[in-house]
Amino acid sequence: MSQKYAIGVDYGTQSGRAVLVDLSNGNEIADHVTPYPHGVIDETLPTSGQPLGHDWALQHPDDYIEVLRRSIPAVLRQSGVDPSNVIGLGIDFTACTILPVDAQGVPLCFNPEWKHNPHGWVKLWKHHAAQDEADRLNAIAAERGEKFLPRYGGKISSEWMVAKIWQIVDEAPEVFESADLFTEAADWVVWQLTGEFVRNSCTAGYKAIWHKQDGYPDKAFFRALDPLLENLTETKLRGEIVPLGTKAGELTEEMAKLTGLNAGTAIAVGNVDAHVAVPAVGVVTPGKLVMAMGTSICHMLLGEEEVHVEGMCGVVEDGIIPGYLGYEAGQSAVGDIFEWFVEEAVPAYVKVAAENAGVGVHQWLTERAAEYKPGETGLLALDWWNGNRSVLVNANLTGLIVGYTLLTKPEEVYRTLLEATAFGTRKIIDAFHQSGVPVEEVYACGGLPQHNSLLMQIYADVTNREIKVADSKQTPAVGAAMFGAVAAGSARGGYDSIVDAALAMARVREETFKPVPENVAVYEKLYQEYSLLHDYFGRGGSGVMKRLKELKDEVSRED
Repeated sequence: MSQKYAIGVDYGTQSGRAVLVDLSNGNEIADHVTPYPHGVIDETLPTSGQPLGHDWALQHPDDYIEVLRRSIPAVLRQSGVDPSNVIGLGIDFTACTILPVDAQGVPLCFNPEWKHNPHGWVKLWKHHAAQDEADRLNAIAAERGEKFLPRYGGKISSEWMVAKIWQIVDEAPEVFESADLFTEAADWVVWQLTGEFVRNSCTAGYKAIWHKQDGYPDKAFFRALDPLLENLTETKLRGEIVPLGTKAGELTEEMAKLTGLNAGTAIAVGNVDAHVAVPAVGVVTPGKLVMAMGTSICHMLLGEEEVHVEGMCGVVEDGIIPGYLGYEAGQSAVGDIFEWFVEEAVPAYVKVAAENAGVGVHQWLTERAAEYKPGETGLLALDWWNGNRSVLVNANLTGLIVGYTLLTKPEEVYRTLLEATAFGTRKIIDAFHQSGVPVEEVYACGGLPQHNSLLMQIYADVTNREIKVADSKQTPAVGAAMFGAVAAGSARGGYDSIVDAALAMARVREETFKPVPENVAVYEKLYQEYSLLHDYFGRGGSGVMKRLKELKDEVSRED
């Protein structure tokens, strides 16, 4: 029998990528990246130039189709693989990324009536403008004693489905009324591929307050939020919710022409970018934390029983690997912080020096930052440039650096920002470990571990745990391809479970990052100071960060 392949399509924040994977061993045969033509829409609406408010982050739905249009044909061309040997396709997505659609599944922003209304567009995961709704939702849920709240660490995030929908109700009720459905972008793309609409249990569980046994919260809860939301789950959130690894349908004739694949190719239900990375690094049992590291970090962990952990993004039965409770936590900005520093805060002489040295600014800074010992910079930072996802779950928190002097150098600040994100991960690990969900091993995947060994050594020292790194540079896409192989099944050359696929296809590097005892000792002292700042600014010691944002909004509205 001829060799079989699957394609994984990984939708990130700035681009989408397709990877063609050999199903016998997980080798990546070809990959292709398509930058989103419209990027992240966070300043003005492309159709009208209308300014967007603070903390808005939108995207254009056709950018997702453009990834299919360009990247899938590209990997087929590069590889020379016959499309008849590509038996399955899976996708993953940054989440919670949602969009309103009409009865035909057409995004409202494609309709002339709504294309100039920002609420008709895709709300990207890092759209934080629904924080007021999230705050009110959490207060009402706590007052009512809703039993779902502890499953999400005590708070529902502004990034998630219900808060974003409620923002539309508050600010554009006409858009809410016109929407036939609100759907995760992952489910919408699968719908376009197959012509069949289903919701995946991963995003429903982690992002839309759905529970395998209990379903969604009841009508009374939604009515307490707003009468317009009373029937939300049976109307605009309706749709069958199916487990990961399920075959959503088969590729339509129309999409076969667009992609170059054969009609009838098995399509897996959608998944979350971080979650698909777990089996792709071979993690299919508890005690192993997987960090998907990029613009942000998602932390995934398997458990055997449901416990409540402060600030976790959720615990979902079968949410990552069937048969286990899947725990998720996360940091809202990591790579984005480093990128901000390079783009907005680095002196001109650094960029000139890097250019003269023939290296990128990140590399130039990293090489010099590596010359410092832990604690030598005299600086300490809180990693909240895009709010805090775990464990505080508050998008109104902002970044902070303590210890500047007239002698502070850019590379010292850069190292401090690297360390701050490691402290944020340590806070999450401690929360899990202390709540009875053990973290014995740590795995890392994504772009950052592939390119910054200093960062990974800092993480090993701060967490005092050995870190194993994925062998793939496109781990989520490989994981998505694995689920595509499961959707196809063994009868067609794939696999009957994600565990079987992981045993054959997952790969990690031989090189690991081990904690250095003398570094661990210094970072323990710094972490205690980080924790003092973390609790002071994050747990009510000072509300200055929120008040500054409120003042900023007031002054901006006056303009």
